[in-house]
Amino acid sequence: MLSSGGRFAITYNGEIYNFKELRRRLAGAGVRFRGGSDTEVLVEAIAAWGVAGTVPLLNGMFAFAVWDRDERRLTLVRDRMGEKPLYYGRIGAAFVFASELKALCQYPGFSGTIDRHAVREYLRHDCVPSPRSIYEGISKLPPGHVLHVEAGTAGVPASRPYWSLAEVAAAGLADPLDGSADEIVDQVESAIATSVGLRMVADVPVGAFLSGGVDSSLVVALMRQHSATAPRTFTIGFDDPAYDESPQAERVARHLGTDHTELRVGTDDVVRAVGRLPTIYDEPFADSSQLPSFLVAEMTRRHVTVSLSGDGGDELFAGYARYQLFDRRLWSASRQLPRTVRAGVGAALGAVPPAAWDRTIGWARPVLPRSLRQSRPGDKVQKMARIFEHDSARSAYSSLMSRWDDPAQVLAGAGSSGSGPQAPWLDTSSVVDQLMYSDQAGYLPDDILTKVDRATMAVGLEARVPLLDHHLVELAWRVPLTCKLRGGSGKWVLRRILARHLPPELFDRPKMGFGVPIGSWLREPLRDWAEALLDRRRLADEGLFAPQVVRDLWTDHLRRTDEWVGGHKLWTILMFQAWRDASRPPARA
Repeated sequence: MLSSGGRFAITYNGEIYNFKELRRRLAGAGVRFRGGSDTEVLVEAIAAWGVAGTVPLLNGMFAFAVWDRDERRLTLVRDRMGEKPLYYGRIGAAFVFASELKALCQYPGFSGTIDRHAVREYLRHDCVPSPRSIYEGISKLPPGHVLHVEAGTAGVPASRPYWSLAEVAAAGLADPLDGSADEIVDQVESAIATSVGLRMVADVPVGAFLSGGVDSSLVVALMRQHSATAPRTFTIGFDDPAYDESPQAERVARHLGTDHTELRVGTDDVVRAVGRLPTIYDEPFADSSQLPSFLVAEMTRRHVTVSLSGDGGDELFAGYARYQLFDRRLWSASRQLPRTVRAGVGAALGAVPPAAWDRTIGWARPVLPRSLRQSRPGDKVQKMARIFEHDSARSAYSSLMSRWDDPAQVLAGAGSSGSGPQAPWLDTSSVVDQLMYSDQAGYLPDDILTKVDRATMAVGLEARVPLLDHHLVELAWRVPLTCKLRGGSGKWVLRRILARHLPPELFDRPKMGFGVPIGSWLREPLRDWAEALLDRRRLADEGLFAPQVVRDLWTDHLRRTDEWVGGHKLWTILMFQAWRDASRPPARA
């Protein structure tokens, strides 16, 4: 779209939630509008205030490129938290950019050379972390960054932040909210309600994903305040009760009076969805919850065009179990033990298969505190075992968040890669605050938001994430940690808000997460698919992954001797192989 004066041209992906407010300001200054879109508001705001003056005013999810015809300057901008993607780089003499890698793959002269450093990071994190992409010479613009390219210049200039999460976190920790706990709860509820209201503004049907957990239930509860009709809610269920949250979602929906739709996932659904994943995710992506994310998005799109999501609550308000593992008392107490003792404890815990822990702890579940009644306790014990051998929280966190601690074990010709790049880190004495920052800066945009965006966009559904409004992010960093992590449970402040709308027994339960029974699926409906992708001769011919290591892991998994770790490690290899088959032009290592 061109600005009315013709100077600026924009290409844009996303949604500006406060565009009506900006439109009123521009109209008051004499700008005349031709239509009613937020795109026109955005390009006219840039014409009036410049890119630097406009971007801080935007509340939304967006990736856009604007060309200044007078200055002959291209500017790329990505939203603060990384909800929308933006790729860029050089192909020959041309500077190229797009929301999808598959678009760049079609550009004449694109080489498709796989970046082995990116593969190494993919094996660690189940995704390719920003700013890399899977291809050499192509990068992702980091969240909250802007990049200027002058016409006629060579190379790729460095991007710079227009909004810094590190600065927001530091400022929030230095200026915590005062007042009583109830007053803090009131402030947070008001901010979330405002964000939900902004994201419900649409000229198409709006619904919400509902898992029955704290975050999605809270979003749906606050949607009721902005709608005269019952919200549409959507969930999926599995036959395996360890992964099935649909009964809880149904109870929450019934209490809130939503128009609720549930999809039961069957074998045919899984097999069909797996065939779609490599083209949905432009580069290798192996968070196994991509499967249910795609299926629930596909089902939701049959009924609505926009869906609200509860993503972000865990990262902002200490919802993950790992925050409890690194809580100051537990972490400090474990540091008092000699390293050899810690390593021995970790090895002993890790030697017991998760299924055995599930059975053992399951017997005691009725007498355990509610916060310890985990749906899959063996998974949690395995995670805890991994942190004992580390001397620093940063290295322990990096290990905990790594699928393959040392990808050189399976990546042929990689050499020893050691512990890999350190996680983004915050200068604070609170380990839990450091972890929340690392998750918000890395895991959230690279994994969670990538998963949600690609799964929904593949079916033409727009997902909006009210808990990641940047005003709420800034407020969350001012909320004292004692209002996030308390009594052995995370998200204390969100639970207090939700208790105003739902009986606690409907949501006061251990976090389940959006997991899937990937191990049993690989042994049963997906076995033939996996066997073909893991063929020894194919692996040897391609020369990327060590055939013997992969085949041994596959054999152990089929024998159920490496259920928890092996299944997910195999998934990283499988999703890479499936992506490689689907990528065009053929990728070359």
